[in-house]
Amino acid sequence: MMTPADLETVYEAMAEQLDAIAPTKRELFLAKLVLLLSNDLADAERVRQCIAEAAGNLDA
Repeated sequence: MMTPADLETVYEAMAEQLDAIAPTKRELFLAKLVLLLSNDLADAERVRQCIAEAAGNLDA
């Protein structure tokens, strides 16, 4: 697992990249990012769990 500092670093990198991408391309970027990270994780069930968890916490 990543440390809180690691998570913050990742969050900042993602936020900066999202700001640099045209609004019309952000969904495509996020989809590609998820697929790349899913491939690295190599666990389809865990990826599905993460998708469900993320969808359930959109108000946070």
